[in-house]
Amino acid sequence: MLSAPDAPRSKGLALALLAMTQFVVVLDASIVNVALPSIGTALDVAQEDLSWVVNAYALVFGGFLLLGGRLADLLGARRVFGWGMVLFGLASLAGGLATSPGQLIAARAVQGLGAAIISPAALSMVTTTFAEGAERNRALGVWGAVAGSGGAAGVLLGGVLTDGLGWEWVLFVNVPIAALIVVAAPRLLAESPRRAGGGSHDVAGAATVTAGLAILVYALVDATDAGWGSTQTLGLLGVAAALLAAFVVVERRTADPLVPFSIFRLRTLRAANLNAVLIGAGLFSMFFFITLYLQQVLGYDALEAGLAYLPLALTIIVCAGIASQLVTRIGFKATLISGCLLVAAGLFWFAQVSAPGGSYVGDVLFPSMIAGAGLGFSFVPVTIAAMTGTRPDEAGLASGLINTSQQVGGALGLAVLATISTSSTEGAFESGVRDRAVALTEGFADAFLVGAGFAVLAAVLAAVMISSQDAREHARAAREGETAPAPVAV
Repeated sequence: MLSAPDAPRSKGLALALLAMTQFVVVLDASIVNVALPSIGTALDVAQEDLSWVVNAYALVFGGFLLLGGRLADLLGARRVFGWGMVLFGLASLAGGLATSPGQLIAARAVQGLGAAIISPAALSMVTTTFAEGAERNRALGVWGAVAGSGGAAGVLLGGVLTDGLGWEWVLFVNVPIAALIVVAAPRLLAESPRRAGGGSHDVAGAATVTAGLAILVYALVDATDAGWGSTQTLGLLGVAAALLAAFVVVERRTADPLVPFSIFRLRTLRAANLNAVLIGAGLFSMFFFITLYLQQVLGYDALEAGLAYLPLALTIIVCAGIASQLVTRIGFKATLISGCLLVAAGLFWFAQVSAPGGSYVGDVLFPSMIAGAGLGFSFVPVTIAAMTGTRPDEAGLASGLINTSQQVGGALGLAVLATISTSSTEGAFESGVRDRAVALTEGFADAFLVGAGFAVLAAVLAAVMISSQDAREHARAAREGETAPAPVAV
């Protein structure tokens, strides 16, 4: 057994294992999308309940990420990683064997819990295994490539498995992968430093932040159905705000808090997390609306819709690798700004989507490749920025924060843009449009346009808020093979 993955080959194998894990976690957020019609037929799930097959995963994943990240610091990232993977694999097996909607949705929720434990622990081990600078940039380039392409690959793999083997296999496919990772992890991964102290006893902090985030995500993902001005949505948002405010009070009064607020003194970390919210808001919904356009307007089946994502996935992989090199040459700030602007350009092109007469090449292929390049160019530097200057025993917390920001941003963006799309489609019908494809496309176009606005705002915030000094020093240290100095806390 390797005590530490110091040799290049050992580090490469460790990175391959961790990147594969994150790929599966991201993939599972989207792999069931194209299988939903088959699931609805097989389990007799009402149309209005089908969305919870997806939302149950997102809800628990987003709610427990911060707690999962801190557990990695307190108990050891490799140990927590292993527990999370066992839970993830068992939940996947239970989901594939489900015979009722309730069983499937419960299994997806437990899958989300496993993913919330796995993801920050895996990113924490990437940052502690690879030295800050060029080595870590290259590792995070690989991480960004596989994680960023996971959403697109999920649609592709979901289509192939549903069409060839049945909907159950979009869940069963995780079981052998989880088993392989559980067996390989102790041999390939070194345990990370644990945080000194008894922070594991901050039960009140853990309860309030987890409940607050889970209720916030629930309110956002269900806002489209319940209505933004409904008693349910407003009430849940109020409860979430109260719980998160209580969390802040608890953490300020606890001697050894779950989340030491001193980490937010890092200016670049603060800015990276705000940027991640906006990137998530624009990009997560992009996958949702592209899938709807392909199937509801262009008439693609599950397999065709999945294959349509292949160029997007390949673009993300290539551009994430390029981004890791750019971060070393010009810094994460300039790379991130360029990525956000590419995302904005791709979404703006999507906003010109047409029907009738729309086509895959003109309306999906080229704008998706531009947006995919932007995703690769933004995902890698925002992750590097979020981890820059953190201590090894804070890596899990920083990982949980950046993942939480992306998930909450994605839930918020999808809720807002789905509402805009639905409203525009209804308005089109009311104005006299009779063609359903045309009305739907008008809604999609408006949603893409607002998503482009999120990406432009992300670029502006990156330019204004991320420390140029941190980016320059990180790039200089990476080029010279040094460890980058900690950012100035302002």
